[in-house]
Order: sequence, then C-alpha cells, then structure tokens
Amino acid sequence: MATMTAKSTEEYSLAQRVAMGDARAFEAMMRCYNQRLYRAARSILKDGDEAQEAVQEAYWKAYRAMGQFRADASLSTWLTRIVINEALMRLRHARRRDNVIQLGIDLDVARSQNVIHAGIDVSENPDQLAWRSELRRLIEHQVDRLPKPYLIVFVLRAVEDMSSVDVAEVLDIPEATVRTRYFRARALLRDALGREIEACGREVFSFAGQRCDQIVTTVLARIATRRDP
Repeated sequence: MATMTAKSTEEYSLAQRVAMGDARAFEAMMRCYNQRLYRAARSILKDGDEAQEAVQEAYWKAYRAMGQFRADASLSTWLTRIVINEALMRLRHARRRDNVIQLGIDLDVARSQNVIHAGIDVSENPDQLAWRSELRRLIEHQVDRLPKPYLIVFVLRAVEDMSSVDVAEVLDIPEATVRTRYFRARALLRDALGREIEACGREVFSFAGQRCDQIVTTVLARIATRRDP
C-alpha cells in the first residue's frame, strides 16, 4: 500500500472497522457518502427510487468487499465506482427487459416529466417557494437532457464538487476527457437556463433526510439478516 495521508489513514481505519462488523462505523460511513452516491446513481438512472435501490445494493456489495479496501484510492472514489457500476448494470437490465416486453413506451419522455421534490425552507414566502420550485424543476429537467457522457461528469463535478482527477479515476477515463465533457455540459446548460444554473446548480437532485434514513435502515437491516436479495 502506498504512503497514506492522514485522511486516507482515517478512511482505511473506518473501512477496517466496517470489515470487522462494526455496524455504527458502517452507519457513519453511509450517512457521510449517501448524498454523493445517490446523486451519481440518479444521474445515470434518472429515477429517484431506482437510484435509492442502486445505492442500497452498492452498499451491500461494498460491505461484503470492505476487507479488500486498501486506500489506494479515496473511500468516496471506491464507493462511487461501485454505485456507478451498479447503476449501469441496472440500466442495461432495464433496457433488455423493455426490449423483450416491447411496450412501445418512450421511457425517456416519461422520465423527463418526473419532478423530484426537495426539502423546502418554510420561512420563505409563497412566491419565493414557487419560484425556487419551478427553477429547480427546470434545472433538473435540463440536466436530465444532457447526453449521458456529459451527465454523469456534470453531476460528479458540479453537484458533488469532485475534482477532475477523482472523476477520471471513478469513470476510468482521461482527466482531459473529464474537463472537456464538463465544460461542454456547462455550455449546454447555459444555453438552456442562463446564469441561474451557477447560483442554483447545487440544489439539483436534492437529497432529503428521509431518503438518507431509508437507505441506512434498509442496508443495516439486510446486514442484520446476512442475506442476499
């Protein structure tokens, strides 16, 4: 194992505690990384419930493999890679299922009409709430319309504030490609939304406390019973 920084040493220690069956350590880990992993999965699956299930399954897989974590990459990068692989696998399965059933439904159109409800500050007046809700809907709609290679890069870079280096490692693509896709995604969004995207982009795919609690509860319950799906 390469020389570790203080942060990587802390992450390695946390991973080892989880690998030894420390449920509290695993809960702390999930609450720390839930939002990032959910947003990554959501950017691929374009559905909140599907993304939540993907994160839960990814945590289960990560839990069983936690003893293999060696801090060669950051823990967040390691976990993000797992959830992205899980989301992509679910997307492939969904496409095959749709091809077999042949319902003739344009799922992209149907999903583009979904509205993700975020937490709302009750101190705001009705006009402010209505404006923020509509703006958030427009932003999420336009983000969902980004070409898939740009979408995941934008969410990880702009929404989750990951570095280009970390995104490149997670997606296994050159850092220069990450930068190119990110700048292109920003340009596309500016054309659709103007300057509001810079001020409000971090509210995209809001991750409410209730969803966080559901993920933690579901995964811990599954660990308690030690069962596969």
